[in-house]
Amino acid sequence: MKDYNVTQFRNDLAQLPVSLDKGQEEQFLLYYELLIQWNEVMNLTAITDFDDVLKKHFVDSLSLIRALPRLTQDSLSVIDIGTGAGFPGIPLKIAFPDLQVTLLDSLNKRVNFLNEVINKLGLRGIEAVHGRAEDFAKPFRFREKYDICVSRAVANLSTLSEYCLPFVKVGGKFISYKSEKGEEETAAAEKAIHLLGGHVQTKIDFFLPDSDIHRVLLVINKKAVTPKKYPRKAGLPAKEPIG
Repeated sequence: MKDYNVTQFRNDLAQLPVSLDKGQEEQFLLYYELLIQWNEVMNLTAITDFDDVLKKHFVDSLSLIRALPRLTQDSLSVIDIGTGAGFPGIPLKIAFPDLQVTLLDSLNKRVNFLNEVINKLGLRGIEAVHGRAEDFAKPFRFREKYDICVSRAVANLSTLSEYCLPFVKVGGKFISYKSEKGEEETAAAEKAIHLLGGHVQTKIDFFLPDSDIHRVLLVINKKAVTPKKYPRKAGLPAKEPIG
């Protein structure tokens, strides 16, 4: 492995705050190398510069601790919907090894990459699943089984809520990563969130450490069981958002 300068990474994490041991740092560096290798043959990320990946993908993923400080203490079950190259699920698993993590993505090539990362990093208590949220939220082992659902996927909040809230157990949370303020988006999604059994708890605005990169975490509590008709069949949540 190359000799990387991780001083800024350590400083960024200290501001969250998240602490890593040497082994965890090495897992992040290997993850970076695998991401770059695989990105040469398939589209995983447009961000490839070392420092940018660490800040915009790894630190951004771990910023979940701003909404959920108990990540450091509890063995929570987490599902990452539309995980893509593994963000935020894999960084969360590396930093908080007690988490039980499911990565769900609709593209099998990406799932192959995720399994390679899981294997090479020696991660346990994490699985990568190939499928669509609309199918895997039907009544069997995934539905309303998770303490936390997270997503950095690019979709409006109404659509994301229909994808994500069915996976969350009553008393759990759906936390959506956003790159803009999103007051209008949140207001437009309130009907959908309520219909799906959720309630907007809070909106956490912040900048990534030592940057002008604005981020928002939208925290939605699961208050009631999601009606069985949701999510609707594949394609409809995006095409015709509840509203």
